Amino acid sequence: MTSLSTHVLDTAYGCPAEGVAIRLLSAQGALLFAGKTNADGRCPGLPPIEPGQYQLTFAVAAYYRARGTILSDPPFLDVITVQFGVSDDGHYHVPLLVSPYGYSTYRGS
Repeated sequence: MTSLSTHVLDTAYGCPAEGVAIRLLSAQGALLFAGKTNADGRCPGLPPIEPGQYQLTFAVAAYYRARGTILSDPPFLDVITVQFGVSDDGHYHVPLLVSPYGYSTYRGS
């Protein structure tokens, strides 16, 4: 089994992004996990996964609105979807660096 983690960092405010709703879906769209980031911007409780294709979704517009950030309607970024593949056992870390108008992700450690 492969472990999975994520970490959301708010580059607009320079802090971990607390309260971002996250969903983990299989390649077929089955919901495997739903939760929110904690005060450190991490989402504990993500389940172990098998090799295959997955999606993590991050509800960033709702997070920024909860912070009081004024966004356009519709927002430039609403829900960010990161599709990724798992090819082996080990640990996969999928961090998200986000602002209301841009984001970046990579395979972390």
